[in-house]
Amino acid sequence: MLRITDQYFWNLFFLIFFLVLVVMGSIILETEARIPLADLGLTDYVLITLASWRLTRLFVYDVVTRWFREQFWDVKKIGKGHRLEKPKTGPRRTLADLLDCPWCFGVWATATVVFFYLITPYAVFPVIVLALSSVATFLQLVANMVGHKAEQLKNQNESIT
Repeated sequence: MLRITDQYFWNLFFLIFFLVLVVMGSIILETEARIPLADLGLTDYVLITLASWRLTRLFVYDVVTRWFREQFWDVKKIGKGHRLEKPKTGPRRTLADLLDCPWCFGVWATATVVFFYLITPYAVFPVIVLALSSVATFLQLVANMVGHKAEQLKNQNESIT
């Protein structure tokens, strides 16, 4: 029988792996950063935040990266078809959980964006593209919500009359 603690080892393993990467990144940035952390301005923080949000949404929700997320799932044969299921245990389960959780993946995405933004000027362009894309995504989500609410109100008014 599967116990809930069977997955704790892999969760701890990836937590330690992440912490090691953060420590190594911090050591590298201490001497190699093109922008010292203390010199970041509000614009930098806004760009990093928006880029991290978009990168998280890209990997956790978007169709274009579904192929990547599905690499960590199991294919189960159901009759004539197939269905994807998360593995019960193991490192693929932890990675499937990570790619299924925006809060979890967001920490990894933000650490990656911050590291590359601080270490190389070549990261500025992708960060700006991701940041602007996040604003466009947000505006589209708001437009969809407004359109959906307008549709609901229209349907309510039609049913009343």
